[in-house]
Amino acid sequence: MPRFSVIVPAHQVQAYLPACLESVLSQSYPDLELLAVDDASPDACGEIIDEYAARDPRVRAVHLPENQGLGPARNAGMRAATGDYLVFLDGDDTLTPDALRLIADRLKETGEPDVLVYDYARTDWTGEAVRNRAAARLGEDGPAPFRLADRPGLLNLLMVAWNKTCRREFVERLGLAFPPGYYEDTPWTYPLLISAGSIATLDHVCVHYRQRRRGSILGTPDARHFDVFAQYDRVFAFLESAPEPVQADRWRPVLYRRMLDHLTVVYSRRDRLPRGSHAEFLRRARAHCRRHRVPGAPAPLPVKLRHALIRLGLHRTYRMLRLAAALRRRTARAAVRSARAARGAALRFHYRLQRLLPLRADRAVFAADDGAGYGCNPGALEAAFREVAPHIRTAWATGPALRHTVPPGTRRVTPGTAGYFTELARAKYVVHNAPFDRRLVKRRGQVLVQTLAGTPLGHMGLDLLDRPAAARDTDFPALLRDVDTWDYVLSANRHSTLTWQRVFPGRYTVLEYGQPRTDAFQRATPADVARLRELFGVPEGTVAILYVPAPRDYRRTQRPVLDLERVLRRLGPRFLVLARGEQARPAHPLASAAGRIVDVTGHPALTSLCLASDVLLTDYAPLMFDYAGLDRPIVLHTPDHEAYRAARGTYVDLRSCPPGAVACDEDELIDVFTSGYWRGARCTRLRAAFRERFCPYDDGRAAERVVRRIVCGADESALPPVVPYHERRPAPSAAGSPLTTVPGPAAAARPVSDRL
Repeated sequence: MPRFSVIVPAHQVQAYLPACLESVLSQSYPDLELLAVDDASPDACGEIIDEYAARDPRVRAVHLPENQGLGPARNAGMRAATGDYLVFLDGDDTLTPDALRLIADRLKETGEPDVLVYDYARTDWTGEAVRNRAAARLGEDGPAPFRLADRPGLLNLLMVAWNKTCRREFVERLGLAFPPGYYEDTPWTYPLLISAGSIATLDHVCVHYRQRRRGSILGTPDARHFDVFAQYDRVFAFLESAPEPVQADRWRPVLYRRMLDHLTVVYSRRDRLPRGSHAEFLRRARAHCRRHRVPGAPAPLPVKLRHALIRLGLHRTYRMLRLAAALRRRTARAAVRSARAARGAALRFHYRLQRLLPLRADRAVFAADDGAGYGCNPGALEAAFREVAPHIRTAWATGPALRHTVPPGTRRVTPGTAGYFTELARAKYVVHNAPFDRRLVKRRGQVLVQTLAGTPLGHMGLDLLDRPAAARDTDFPALLRDVDTWDYVLSANRHSTLTWQRVFPGRYTVLEYGQPRTDAFQRATPADVARLRELFGVPEGTVAILYVPAPRDYRRTQRPVLDLERVLRRLGPRFLVLARGEQARPAHPLASAAGRIVDVTGHPALTSLCLASDVLLTDYAPLMFDYAGLDRPIVLHTPDHEAYRAARGTYVDLRSCPPGAVACDEDELIDVFTSGYWRGARCTRLRAAFRERFCPYDDGRAAERVVRRIVCGADESALPPVVPYHERRPAPSAAGSPLTTVPGPAAAARPVSDRL
């Protein structure tokens, strides 16, 4: 007897059926049977099912003699099922990786409940996945398992069969079956949840619900939408015949309101009822509501009004109110647009007036990454301004959500406000690491400092002209207009200087003084490192891996390139991952290796993450150049090296001069860590050569040199001298002592970097 019986009805889904079946058969939990039901499909669904049945003994083909619809097809699958639990999946949807393993684990944890409800994500034709908006219901606090009476909010989830698994014996004892017609899930899910003696939830996306470009069958005008009345008749008939433990009187008002909500949706959606049938639908709805009405069912006033119109069958009144509501919405939108236009005109006028006033030599305004929080190179320069040139008042431009990141001694301005435009117009110094505000008009005497984003690895600027995948919507004329406003550009090394001057051609002055944001690496103390590790939840004695992958320009969707959970399972409990970026987010939040994957994508201070970690794991992120100045191990995972170079291009050949160990695939990466090679003598020598090439001025005084040159007018001889490598003391790693490691079989033979 298999653990799961996965039932997949198929009718005219030949383009999607192979992906659906593969998503089931490739599950990491193999104890299953797949019942693929061919509902007399006129396309190749039957042949596809037979091919899979011949290939895998877990697949059982069920062919219906004539088309019966989704509900009867599922019933055919249930009659043939032998598993402990039933799992329903439509032929054009897919299970997420490891979904059945997570479901099995949750069933075991909660004592084999009658029903387990899990989450789903809608995936459209572009590949974008959007998680269910009501997912918070699955994570509510409380005991598990429970009955529906304990958490009635579960009824606010989508009432379908494919986001639940149910015990087969319970379903057979209840005598549940899917009816024919549209909305067949309605008389299945409500009785299932109401009758269940035990329910559990799993706050994890287990199903990708495909949204076709042309919409679903329920989004097609058809007279079969009138089936909704018969389906709710079945629901209330169940309540009438339900045994005493079901508490029918308690659920009748709830289901009555749910029915009214559902009827309102069917009636009001333009893609449901055929033209000319709305009045008939309301007449049927009025009779239906009179038959099942529960007086006094609680509901908010707007909901009661809609329900009353449906219940009374006031077709013309409903249409007039809808037209009035639509007119009100259009009027409100027009008013908002007018207000925004008036505000924009007032701000433009204010900016022009401010530009007529003299510049303030004691003002400087800073910003980073289009309104991001305080940090990066502009943040390091702002701190240096206050320290080296305290007579200059500084301001930081950021949105309200990140104002808390700005230090107390710095004025906060919100982009797009009058105060922001005052600073742009009057401040002598404007510092940014991205293109300056396109509304900025540079004044005579104003100094614009472009820090850029660090040492370049992937192609940038004009080098993207022949790389459309990476350039995307880059406006190159606008880029060059922005370059023409720059007075100074920061550079960390000779490689950056030569690159900037070529890809951003202009008349600016390059300040090759180091990377200001790395000054913190030389100034931080062991106490600072310990405090940051505690902030990010890194236990004492744990090796913290900072994982920062680069975006893939050649991919439409940024899916993970590394299975962090598998890696951590192999590395053991001594390792923890601080994951940053969309690609770095764990695929399965609840199975994140016992909490050892910490999503730090939203943390604004990348410098703090570097100090809290013990090793950097990346592929093509330029952060490796900064991290080399911290003199901590760096490991590269480059499984798609050629594809990345073809799409984006690289200035540095990481295969010939890597900053440490390089792994071509996941298994080699695991070998790097389990063998201890990542912190061995060879990797130390590689990192030293890399640091000498790309971190010649990162000695903790880069920001001071920049400020003294720009603000104080100091010449080269008067700037602070560069500290030699052997005298630099970057903040030490918390995992400074060698770890006991277990040599991997491949790593023991020869270093991973030698296998490239």
